[in-house]
Amino acid sequence: MATPDPGIPFVGDLTGTDQLRAPPSSGVSTIISLLEWRSAMVSLIIVPLILFCMVYLTTGKIRQPRWRRRQQQRAVTCDVGGEAGIAKRNRRFLALVETPWEGATTMAILFEQACERFSGNKCLGTRTLVSQETEVSADGRRFEKVTLGNYFWITYELALQRVRHFASGLVAIGHQRGERLAIFSETRAEWFLALQGSFRHSITVVTIYASLGEAALVHSLNETEVTTVVCDHKQLKKLMDLSKHLVTVQRVVLLNDFDGNLEVPMTENSSSSSSSKWTLTSFSKVERLGSESPAELNMPTANDVAIIMYTSGSTGMPKGVMLSHANMVATIAGVMMVLPGLSSKDSYLAYLPLAHVLELAAECTMVAAGASIGYGSPLTLTDTSNKIKLGSKGDAPQLKPTLLTAVPAILDRVRDGVRKKVESKGGLAKALFEFAYKRRLNAMEGSWFGAWGLESMLWDAVVFKKIRAILGGHVRGMLSGGAPLSGDTQRFINICFGAPIGQGYGLTETCAGATFSEWDDNSVGRVGPPIPHCYIKLINWEEGNYRTTDTMPRGEIVIGGPSVTLGYFKNQAKTDEVYKVDEHGVRWFYTGDIGQFHEDGCVEIIDRKKDIVKLQHGEYVSLGKVEAVLAGSPYVDSVMLHADPFHSYCVALIVVTQPALEAWAQDSGLVYSTFADLCENSASVVEVLASLSKVGRQGHLERMEIPTKLKLLPDPWTPETGLVTAAMKIKREAIRKTFANDLKALYQ
Repeated sequence: MATPDPGIPFVGDLTGTDQLRAPPSSGVSTIISLLEWRSAMVSLIIVPLILFCMVYLTTGKIRQPRWRRRQQQRAVTCDVGGEAGIAKRNRRFLALVETPWEGATTMAILFEQACERFSGNKCLGTRTLVSQETEVSADGRRFEKVTLGNYFWITYELALQRVRHFASGLVAIGHQRGERLAIFSETRAEWFLALQGSFRHSITVVTIYASLGEAALVHSLNETEVTTVVCDHKQLKKLMDLSKHLVTVQRVVLLNDFDGNLEVPMTENSSSSSSSKWTLTSFSKVERLGSESPAELNMPTANDVAIIMYTSGSTGMPKGVMLSHANMVATIAGVMMVLPGLSSKDSYLAYLPLAHVLELAAECTMVAAGASIGYGSPLTLTDTSNKIKLGSKGDAPQLKPTLLTAVPAILDRVRDGVRKKVESKGGLAKALFEFAYKRRLNAMEGSWFGAWGLESMLWDAVVFKKIRAILGGHVRGMLSGGAPLSGDTQRFINICFGAPIGQGYGLTETCAGATFSEWDDNSVGRVGPPIPHCYIKLINWEEGNYRTTDTMPRGEIVIGGPSVTLGYFKNQAKTDEVYKVDEHGVRWFYTGDIGQFHEDGCVEIIDRKKDIVKLQHGEYVSLGKVEAVLAGSPYVDSVMLHADPFHSYCVALIVVTQPALEAWAQDSGLVYSTFADLCENSASVVEVLASLSKVGRQGHLERMEIPTKLKLLPDPWTPETGLVTAAMKIKREAIRKTFANDLKALYQ
């Protein structure tokens, strides 16, 4: 299995493939010491029975949770302009919110006021590097391992000081007014400081994924005419290799500390001219220059472009979305209103790509609330992550965050990793876990015979406490976004980690969040009501037979309000196609996603306009909808459904979850030499097909929607392969082109 790209959310050994060995005290394995009590057999039967009887005798009945007894209204219908449809707003606010507090109209002002308000609080934290070494596995693969120390913190006061110095330093190294700056790096504290420093001089920042391909990288930098790039050492090498294609870049600010201001001549292979030079300056020197020569402020206005954010793009070249300061401030204001109890006491673990609007919005919101942000990495997240030295602490156990953001891919791997550990223990440990999980699941789903009150506390202490320690043991809530989260994973995280998951829905074009499921809503498959800074409207899509007059109103999702961005950079035709302004001046974005309103006003995403294919006999298949259901199979790591209009059935490419298929093969006595060999085995295909048929029926798919033939693939799809985006969304056309012969063979 390929080593995961650092830009991909990943939880190391939780996938069970890339770790040399599991630490004896990691995650679930430590539970066993608590489970091997002889009295556990008594707990399995007697304790729940006693507690049930106590509650029944005391109250005369077992009460269902409030959300099961009556449905709370979470959004209300409202009158808006623009195209006819059904629009809703958050029930708690009569008008859309635009700023978190009076006067915070731009990101520069908001950051300065937050730093003054919380001046003595911890702001940004980075772990110290204790040691670094290379380990070699039995099969000859080399793994870099690190031991990380405690978090080193800077206060809000110091953060503001460094931002001021960096802003002046940019002027000192020659960055001119009106020029653009790009940040091309993994997530870290300096990324955020560079962003805020740029804002103080009205510099538009171009954000680029560290995992972006060469052609897309060149396109992004040239289209925006970037003159200064802030990057780390790894990304500098990429830039040097592509320098002959980069027309406007003049300066590079290197995040890795070194002293000096160097002029680095390009090599003959990387430059079209031997005299071509870039000025290379360390981040620390830029700060020092700024502290010595403060520059005159040039603060932005609310309507100025703050960021041009290049989406990773599931088709073609990435588009640059223009986010204004007003867009970003509105999103921060809305999220602050719906995140329960958000305060300066919270700590947030930052490890997702800051070039993604989800992570950027989350970190900016944390700063507005005065919370502390501890930086980590997908490869050092837990004690058993790929890059963590055996016996040392991962980022989450060290920081003990109260809040974190995740994408479904990472939560699925957490779930699979925990289940694998439990399965490997077997016996009493497995039986007790499954019993406790079932009891808590019944309660969460409103069953009269679930684990309530004291019994729930018992299972938390005996079974789930050690699992929660994987993420530090103090997580009080999570936000999931970027893709649909399966109901199974949502329930698993709710129970095992004791934390609600707020599913969010939004796009780069709407400056992240448009809806957010409230933490007291235990339903699955929905993305909640509108956030207070925007409207959600459904309009008819006649071609797909989705109408607002349906029993449950359905249609294309259109998002309106102050968070809707300015459009696509240098692409007016595409902007005019999907952005509209109504008669009241409200800006609307046409998402192409199909949703439906539930009775309480919450939104459920049910389809995607571009993913509809008409089969030979006239049946319509929604590829994205079917893929979301098939992803519930334990054998599926990634899936792409393919439908050919000249045939009457669908086929699929399945990236197989290696531990699950190997466990089945072992139980079945199947002999194979390599995992690739196992994927080619016809018995494996039959087993996975059966699993897909099962989850398809459970997900109420039509017979023709369930794939008839499969190709099992052993190697994961990563942004590095160009088959998925940095947010782990599949690039359908790239996959079709790569596996064209396999897809053709499936129809023969």
